[in-house]
Amino acid sequence: MTDTQQTQAVRTPRHLWVVGIIAILWNAMGAMDYVMTQTKNEAYLSQFTPEQLAYFTGFPVWVVATWAIAVWGGVLGAVLLLLKRKLAVLVFLVSLCAMVLTTFHNFVLSDGLEVMGDGGSLVFTGAIFVIAVVLYLYAKAVAVRGILK
Repeated sequence: MTDTQQTQAVRTPRHLWVVGIIAILWNAMGAMDYVMTQTKNEAYLSQFTPEQLAYFTGFPVWVVATWAIAVWGGVLGAVLLLLKRKLAVLVFLVSLCAMVLTTFHNFVLSDGLEVMGDGGSLVFTGAIFVIAVVLYLYAKAVAVRGILK
């Protein structure tokens, strides 16, 4: 079988487009949150209490960096997935690891749960973690099937 025949034999499944588009939209929300927080957008930050604002703006540099890697890695991973690039697997993994580090700071090394005032933020963070794991595993699975090049 020639390379051309082999390439034609592995068709892009429709679910890749669905997952990729949803992944871009999902990760774009995280990127928007990051940008609005880092640029100190007044309208966006008006939803938070003064204590929450102090918490978000007081992150150490390494937390801001891991947060950036997590959100922008998620966006890049989704784009790479739609472009059918194997690099999506590694990018999603790096994004996931950065998210774990950020979350470790927010809920273990600092008083993030107390500052946010409810368990809802912990549940939402859990959902973000699950989605990040699923996106990594999905990308890995379609790479193994030869869909990603």
